[in-house]
Amino acid sequence: MRRLLLALPFTLLPLAAAQAAEDEHAHEHAEHSSLAAHEHGAAQLNVALDGNTLELALESPTMNIVGFEHAAVSVSDQAAAAKAKQQLQDPLALFSIAPGANCRVTKLEVASQVFAAATAATNNGSEHSDVDADYALTCSHPEQLQGIDLSELFKRFPATQKIQVQLIGPKGQQGGELSPANPRLNF
Repeated sequence: MRRLLLALPFTLLPLAAAQAAEDEHAHEHAEHSSLAAHEHGAAQLNVALDGNTLELALESPTMNIVGFEHAAVSVSDQAAAAKAKQQLQDPLALFSIAPGANCRVTKLEVASQVFAAATAATNNGSEHSDVDADYALTCSHPEQLQGIDLSELFKRFPATQKIQVQLIGPKGQQGGELSPANPRLNF
């Protein structure tokens, strides 16, 4: 399953290329974006549903999640980083997964330089930093999974304005962009 999730971006590359070709402005932007994948306000989410296993991999600039990218040196920065990390450790709330699917978290990894016991030496403010959150859920009734609603994620992290989603699920491969106005991913 891990291989499937890791292969997802490469599998959906033709779909992304086709969508970019539809809009000339997007095509010009695509070349710039491939060089600078770190875009404040934007995040990426890879989703794979295979049998009873649902895997999610979220990558976002730390600015979207915590509100800053420098080392959490002050007490208020440390509190903000701790709160963000705690919220990311509850994927069932963030992704509003259907309760009828009876999913339980079997893997949870949340990482960022900001969450580490960082000092000014590890991130002097000139670097960009990201948050990487990887989740695996085992669902007793995966047939109940019709989609995922990211409303709560957008609510808890309002600096996140769009999420590029790539999905491998029961209906094949999909890609799209979610936003606070369009927060639902259908399988």
